[in-house]
Amino acid sequence: MKQTLLAVFGGRSTEHEVSCKSVVNIVNHIDPDKYDVVLVGITKDGRWLLVDSVKSITDNSWYQSVTKAILLPDAGLKSLLIEGPDGSKTYRHVDVIFPALHGKNGEDGTIQGLFEMAHIPYVGCGVLASAISMDKLYTKIIVEEPLKRIGVRQAKYVSIVGNEIRNMEGNVAKVEKALSYPVFIKPSNAGSSCGVSKAHNREELIAGIRNAFQVDRKILIEETIVGREVECAVFRGADGEIKASGVGEIKAAADFYDYDAKYNNPASETDTNPDMAPESLELIRLAAKTVFQAVDGYSLSRIDFFLTEQGPVFNELNTLPGFTAISMYPMLWEARGIDKKTLIQDLIDTAYRRPGYEA
Repeated sequence: MKQTLLAVFGGRSTEHEVSCKSVVNIVNHIDPDKYDVVLVGITKDGRWLLVDSVKSITDNSWYQSVTKAILLPDAGLKSLLIEGPDGSKTYRHVDVIFPALHGKNGEDGTIQGLFEMAHIPYVGCGVLASAISMDKLYTKIIVEEPLKRIGVRQAKYVSIVGNEIRNMEGNVAKVEKALSYPVFIKPSNAGSSCGVSKAHNREELIAGIRNAFQVDRKILIEETIVGREVECAVFRGADGEIKASGVGEIKAAADFYDYDAKYNNPASETDTNPDMAPESLELIRLAAKTVFQAVDGYSLSRIDFFLTEQGPVFNELNTLPGFTAISMYPMLWEARGIDKKTLIQDLIDTAYRRPGYEA
């Protein structure tokens, strides 16, 4: 008997469009003999809409849907509330959820809390791991000691939080005392490099801080790391073992791998079998597993590093990495002989076997 799988996508974050591309790639590789897929798109203003087909996602017509589909927190129902344009209401039972949501309200623990309340199995990290990992500042705090024990460091940084933005002179002085130009400015809670900029001088630093505060009230200013941009995919099932893929390299067609370089510039390239010393590759894989363990990760994540002449430097952790046709997470597993259909099924299996879940 087929299960009903709810695929949720879109969302209110700056990565809305990436999420729409991810869900298409995911759904196209779900076994139709095992699952009836129900598509629910969340618009940028937060409306939950029932979506009739993958085609309506690719041509953007799903935004015109007039049928609401809202996941209920009632654990006894485990259902979507479907509301038609005439006001009619029905329930649709949900067996498992595959969120294809990136960024705020997608991989920060908020919607994971709703899934937990509804008591429906779901793919991805839990509430705590999602919340920690979405926040770059707290990720740095959590992973610093575990990484230090295996000889891997992270970029030096200065943080600016909340009302500290008002003291721009003090912020600039703090940054210039701790770091040398150029520096990178990053919102603490954002993905796909949204709001990230590089500052070569004081004027660019001030502009970058103000720009990052448009995305989040907490930002980081980091030292520039000169090195190769590399990534590693991790997977953890019910047995608790963390598996790491090989290492992939990003060859950005820009000064850094920003949103446009990732998704709009065809000159950007990814290499799933880059030339590097075996000891560097294995240290990156160990560091990826160490970071994932430190945040109590489950199911999947992608861990990003810089590979310098002195060794790898941890950059960031993504608990719901992109699943588009050019995304590194599925490509890294394909390089290991795990095709997308098998990978998707393995991830769905982690939902059913989530520790602490009782069917």
